[in-house]
Amino acid sequence: MDNDQIFESCTGTLEQLINDTSVPRNIRKAAEDSIALLQKDEEPTLKASSVISILDDISNDPNIPIHARILIWNILSELESVKD
Repeated sequence: MDNDQIFESCTGTLEQLINDTSVPRNIRKAAEDSIALLQKDEEPTLKASSVISILDDISNDPNIPIHARILIWNILSELESVKD
């Protein structure tokens, strides 16, 4: 899987989170911010690390539903495989 495919996959999953009304507003906002970062024209590893930082913070939020936490963990594992 190349970086563009990884970013597309992550964007799709983040859009699921944004459209899920059971997910708290702050988590959906972080997902929107992450999509904006993934769409920027920057070095792939820089984009990935920025999004990983945001998602890592929200994955520890005690109010996040378990299904959303699992989706975030899946995104994090995908982003960790991004290469230069």
